Amino acid sequence: MPISSVSAGGQPPVVVIGAGPVGLAAAAQLVARGIEPLVLEAGPAAGTAVRAWAHVRLFSPWSEVVDPAAEKLLAPTGWVRPDGTACPTGGDWAERYLQPLADVLGDRVRYGTSVTGVARAGRDRVVDAGREERPFTVHTLGTDGREERITARAVIDASGTWSTPGPLGADGLPALGEKAAADRISYRVPDLADPAVRARYAGRRTAVVGSGASAFTALAGLADLAAGEPGTHALWILRRGLGAHTFGGGEADQLPARGALGLRARAAVEEGRASAVTGFRTRAVERDGDRLVLVAEDGRRLEPVDEVIVLTGFRPDLSFLSEVRLGLDERLQAPVALAPLIDPNVHSCGTVYPHGVTELTHPEQGLYLAGMKSYGRAPTFLAMTGYEQVRSLAAAIAGDREAAERVELTLPETGVCGGSGLYDAPAPSDEGAGCCGAPAAEAR
Repeated sequence: MPISSVSAGGQPPVVVIGAGPVGLAAAAQLVARGIEPLVLEAGPAAGTAVRAWAHVRLFSPWSEVVDPAAEKLLAPTGWVRPDGTACPTGGDWAERYLQPLADVLGDRVRYGTSVTGVARAGRDRVVDAGREERPFTVHTLGTDGREERITARAVIDASGTWSTPGPLGADGLPALGEKAAADRISYRVPDLADPAVRARYAGRRTAVVGSGASAFTALAGLADLAAGEPGTHALWILRRGLGAHTFGGGEADQLPARGALGLRARAAVEEGRASAVTGFRTRAVERDGDRLVLVAEDGRRLEPVDEVIVLTGFRPDLSFLSEVRLGLDERLQAPVALAPLIDPNVHSCGTVYPHGVTELTHPEQGLYLAGMKSYGRAPTFLAMTGYEQVRSLAAAIAGDREAAERVELTLPETGVCGGSGLYDAPAPSDEGAGCCGAPAAEAR
């Protein structure tokens, strides 16, 4: 399906950064409105970031992770959505939905293309004169080393946050010695079904740093490994204390898969295959021969470990947006109007209402952050919330303001969990407190 750099209406395309779930949904929504998209993907295939956690299962079922406009685009090919009640793995999501969708979009998706900069054509971020009349220019770098400038009528950045995981250091910066110990530190949930990865952790002592679903997944996996590999042990590092809701909602969780995961993590601790260290905020990593010693801000030193898995969340890469004018919350790095809905400093459990162009608009008109990237450093994101975002943005770009401002999605209450702001506070202990009894989904 060849495309030119100018749409049938004589306008440049809308550039979408990232061929992940929300980026491809944005393209499908734009096509449905007769607007030509151009999706730029740094990786070699659709859902490159999703494929990196192919072994991890989503909490959301297929019925909630397929965009309606995308499904309409796929229908003529004979594509049928998988069982709506089943929860796919990342690999399932990429192979059975994202790649077929990208294939339908054809040449509208360009792989091996990294975005290195976005600006107004002929205007840096300082210049006011004639700014909004100018199109965007998107600078790219191909895997072959070729540089290009692409003209765009609007830009939707759905590049996610996967490439910028949070560090081990409790102050948001890498701990002293963290970079030097990179050979012993991972920032991803390990795929213990992979023999090489399994060998890395089998019979060893591993520190798992983090308190969210990714940490639960790593703990549960290491506990299973310990059952068959003597000497395997996980040390769970928490920046706050243990409480009634540390392990989630259990059997009361409205997302059964998430509740079951929390119960597995609890069992790992109670059965001694993992041990918890609370109130530990890492300041430094020191070498002890081939092992590592974690040192806390309060001076505590842990017994040496062989490996460290850091699962402290993600943050947006804003480096290539330095020449456009963003309106971001100073704490979360999310759009100013969206931040209060998702801020974990304000509430440990809250309702993330469906939102669109109103909450996602920046001072730079026609530039939008969508999907995980729009959440900045906030930890919980629903795929279908992202789909509603790009439905609204496509309507706004098409000039249909009424549709852009209309909410077309009804969500159950979803908890805003984790974050960095409240880790020193004790976990809630009153009945119904915390946020793990409400639905959420990891769709990173």
